[in-house]
Amino acid sequence: MKSHALLFSLLAAPLLASAAPAKTAPGAVALRGARLIDGQGGAPVEDSVVVIQDGRILAVGPASSTTVPAKARVVDYQGKTLIPGLISNHSHVGQTQDANMGAGNYTRANISRQLRQYEAYGITTVMALGLNGPLLQQLRTQQHTGRGPGADLFGADRGIGVPKGAPPTLGGRPVGEDQLARPETAEQARQAVRDMVARKTDVVKLWLDDFGGSLPVKMKPDIYQAVIDEAHQRGVRVAAHIHDLEDAKTIIRAGADIVAHGVRDQPVDAELIQLMKERSVWYVPTLSLDEATFIYADRPEWMAEPFFQRAVQPALRAQFADPAWAEKTRAEPKSEKARKDVAMNQRNLKALYDAGVRIGFGTDSGATPLRIPGVAEHRELVLMTEAGLTPLQALTLATREAATLLGLEDRGVLAPGKQADLVVLDGDPSTDISRTKTIHAVWHRGKQVSGTVDTFKP
Repeated sequence: MKSHALLFSLLAAPLLASAAPAKTAPGAVALRGARLIDGQGGAPVEDSVVVIQDGRILAVGPASSTTVPAKARVVDYQGKTLIPGLISNHSHVGQTQDANMGAGNYTRANISRQLRQYEAYGITTVMALGLNGPLLQQLRTQQHTGRGPGADLFGADRGIGVPKGAPPTLGGRPVGEDQLARPETAEQARQAVRDMVARKTDVVKLWLDDFGGSLPVKMKPDIYQAVIDEAHQRGVRVAAHIHDLEDAKTIIRAGADIVAHGVRDQPVDAELIQLMKERSVWYVPTLSLDEATFIYADRPEWMAEPFFQRAVQPALRAQFADPAWAEKTRAEPKSEKARKDVAMNQRNLKALYDAGVRIGFGTDSGATPLRIPGVAEHRELVLMTEAGLTPLQALTLATREAATLLGLEDRGVLAPGKQADLVVLDGDPSTDISRTKTIHAVWHRGKQVSGTVDTFKP
């Protein structure tokens, strides 16, 4: 694993140069015959070979020109498609269990279960963007050294919230005192950042939003400016929770590095685009966040698929099956607002993508029971294509670009020298993005860690 300073370099991580495979490679595995989507945006390669050794990709390319080392174990994936493991720039762990939220869910067993679910659904790297307890440090080290099952874990430590403000505590989302800082002064904000950096946080998270006017206050300028200044002095970037266009502009002018949600109150404008491009700010739209508010009450056909059902815990499944819950959800004003927010978010994603703004990939999965780990990420890909991106563009954002946002040089594309994180699919997502759900197997750090999701038990 890269050092902390390198991990969050503000520069885009360069791809490693290709290297010719050794003539013999004891312990090597060759995945042969599949269609290859390498995460770099180019056309798929039909009939490919991927050679893996010691957890890394040794060689990759067309079968006609890629040598399989002697003694390599060959796995026949003819008719399948290979894509890089997906990477979430904005998720959460330990916030939910079954249909409830609360500090008591932040346990080793629950987080490990969620990391296994992310992995089984093809998300091999996860950034837990805030509301983390002290257990994060142990679990992160465990995952990075390959001693724990599930997705590789990065984290934003606790995060910086607002007294009597965001993130809200109503609606069953209480967090422990060791999961969130709510500084009242600039010096308290600086100290909170220093404490998080001492715990080796990967990024600092702050909340700048009044949740549609439902909260009495927003974070004060002297607080968020102190957070950003202190974090930057210590070589750590800042991700900001926003909803509105003006808040996005405000926090970017203050120096934030990552806009952690899409703008949903109005269309983005030339000023925001210019600010983001001039300052190389990343944008993570989280389209599926608002969709989760209403979509399960609509009962789309895909809810009956094993892909969905295997990801849902029993109490949540019972809630979805309750007609009274569905009727109440559809009638709530927040559901109608969420529908409009999804549409605006999609419109703004397309505008920013076309303008050349740096786009990451995330869903806020795990923040509430409705934002289901694994399911949310595949819905995000669908919503991205509905916004006007091609399937290959969406996949590139969820792999190469998501790795670049995190400063990770060792993953995100299927290329020599990279960590061997990949998903084997029965279908071809380059023509139909929903085919990412046809998971046949997941390989993580060079080993097959799961098969079809039909066998996964949440």
